[in-house]
This record gives sequence, C-alpha cells and structure tokens, in this order.
Amino acid sequence: MTKVTVVGAGNVGATCANVLAFNKIADEVVMLDVKEGVAEGKAMDMLQTTQTLGFETKVVGVTNDYSKTAQSDVVVITSGIPRKPGMTREELIGTNANIVKSVAESLLKYSPNAIIVVISNPMDTMTYLTLKATGLPKNRVIGMGGALDSSRFKYYLSQALNVNPVQVDGTVIGGHGDTTMIPLKRLATYNGVAVSTILDADTLDKVVANTMVGGATLTGLLGTSAWYAPGAAGAYVVESIVRDYKRIIPSCVYLEGEYGQKDICIGVPAVLGRNGVEKIVDYQLNVEEKALFEKSAEAVRKTNDVLKEIKAL
Repeated sequence: MTKVTVVGAGNVGATCANVLAFNKIADEVVMLDVKEGVAEGKAMDMLQTTQTLGFETKVVGVTNDYSKTAQSDVVVITSGIPRKPGMTREELIGTNANIVKSVAESLLKYSPNAIIVVISNPMDTMTYLTLKATGLPKNRVIGMGGALDSSRFKYYLSQALNVNPVQVDGTVIGGHGDTTMIPLKRLATYNGVAVSTILDADTLDKVVANTMVGGATLTGLLGTSAWYAPGAAGAYVVESIVRDYKRIIPSCVYLEGEYGQKDICIGVPAVLGRNGVEKIVDYQLNVEEKALFEKSAEAVRKTNDVLKEIKAL
C-alpha cells in the first residue's frame, strides 16, 4: 500500500492531492493543514467525486495531527504563504523558512523513511533548508520547481509552434526564480526535431522570456500564486517516485560537484525513482549555458545566506 502526505491544503496542496487521488498514484492520500476544517472539508469534497470520476483512493484530511501521516512513502510540503502580485519568491523566505523546517521535522517523526518533495517558496532555498535541517541523505529531498518550469516552457513552445504541448519537449534548469531559471532552448524539440530549426531566434527568445516570468504572469492575473500547474507538477514528481518510473525530471537536488557546483540545491536533470534521486544526468552544457548556470547558482546562494542571517540554519 502506497501512502502520500501533502502538507498544506491550500490551492496547490489540494490540487496535488486531487491529482494523486484521481490518477490512483497512491492508495492513500493524507492532507494536513493548520486551519481547522480545511483539509477535512477538501478531503470530503474530493471523496464525493469518487463515483463520477471513478477512483478508489482513500483521501484523509486532518488538522495539525501528524500522527495520521505515519508511514508515508512520500511527503509533499506546500506549506507557507503564497506570492502576491509584485512579490518575489525570495521575499517569502523569512516566514516560510520556520514553517517548512517545523513541518519537515514533524513529518519525519512519524515517517522516518519518507522521501520529501518541497514545493514551498523560495523553493531552492526551502529544499536546501529541509536537507540541512533534517540531515537526510541527499537522495531523499527533492524540490519540485524544475518540473513546473519545464511544463511552462513546453506550454509557451507549443503556443509559438501552434501544436499540442504533448508533442513538445523542453527542459528548464537552474534556480526556480523569475531571473534564475534557464530554459534550454538549444535542446527543445518538437516531435524530435530541434525547435531552433523551426522558430526564428526572436520568437524562441520570447518563449524563453515568457517562461521565466510564467509564474509572475499568473500571479498578476489571479492575484495569488498559480495552483493547477504547480499541484500537477508535484504529483508528477511523486508518481515517478512511488511507481519507480525513473523519469528524467528537472529537479532541485543537492549537488556535490555536478555541473561545477557544491553545497547547493538547484535544478538539474535527475532520474527520479523509488529511491528518490537515483542519478543526476549531465546534459553537457555549452559555454553560454554554463555561464547562465553559474550566475543562477550565485543568486540561489545569496538567498541561502539569508537562512544564516535569520538563524534558520
């Protein structure tokens, strides 16, 4: 029996839990939230769709009772305040650091062998905090950002090409931030054909630019952070783990020399399977991409330094 816990029953957490349940990715999905009744109500709402949608996943909602999360295979952390228009992911660090650290420690008390998937922002720094604060092996702490950014890249590519997004492949590495992510336009393909041979340079550059501010665009339209794509991306990562799919998914993982970086959690292509991060894949970046990656890592490190300033580490 596979059990997955999602902490935070807000828009992103509830969407993630709903995708996990509807797609039968886990036998049991537990949603936990600090606000009385929210997780319970959303679990009940989901369960009232079982007949119409045709799934049998057990969905449980609880208020701040971590004992109900015991023996989870994977735990997803979405806790924290969402972005508001004009707010950067980095501005969330002071509030969300203490929340994420406490949540991770509480989860591991009841599920000591769980793999942790971090969605909370600023995601790269929250992943690094979770790894360092818990002392878990690096394969068991994964940040979700690359999966989301890559899905947005594929969307914008498909719009430019006027094709279905499932026919497009694209990868985003680097930090999960509006100025730190790196859509790898050189490697983007449409049915195996390099997109760079189909779209002109200006159009492809516009796709990259739109991808980088994809989250901010939605925040401006919605008045808060997006939730369908982030929640689905989180479930996609979980699925690769619990079903041992060994997909190559751009993920925020701890580097120890890979891509020329050490002591940092940042987005790179990684094989995700039953053991969490099973391998980091080297995409052989060119000179321009390496320079962008180094710049991205430097920015992520500056955000990580705030953890020391607020004594979160």
